[in-house]
Amino acid sequence: QVRLVESEGGLVQPGGSLRLSCVASEGIVTANAMGWYRRAPGKQRELVAAISSGIITDYADSVKGRFTISRDNAQNTVYLQTNSLKPEDTAVYYCAAATAIRTVVSGTGIDYWGQGTQVTVSS
Repeated sequence: QVRLVESEGGLVQPGGSLRLSCVASEGIVTANAMGWYRRAPGKQRELVAAISSGIITDYADSVKGRFTISRDNAQNTVYLQTNSLKPEDTAVYYCAAATAIRTVVSGTGIDYWGQGTQVTVSS
């Protein structure tokens, strides 16, 4: 059974940073495109960042320059480094995996989802 397990999020002050990690079942990160989505209260789920099985990345306009997605195939892990956090970044963040980055970006046909982790940005 494939699993994606996100690290614990937390409460961060505006302007702060947090690194989220997603540990996947062996082989999943190497073979798939990976991504991070988020769902804020009362809003639809939205793509935050995606990374191909290679080095291609894609970001939501709202996080460009602040967030960075990366992968460590040896550790079966994908990361989301979040900097300069804003209250509007408050959401449940989900890890996702699919065969192609275009699938991760579209959000349709994603093969695997994590359980989600809460990130709250507040003073």
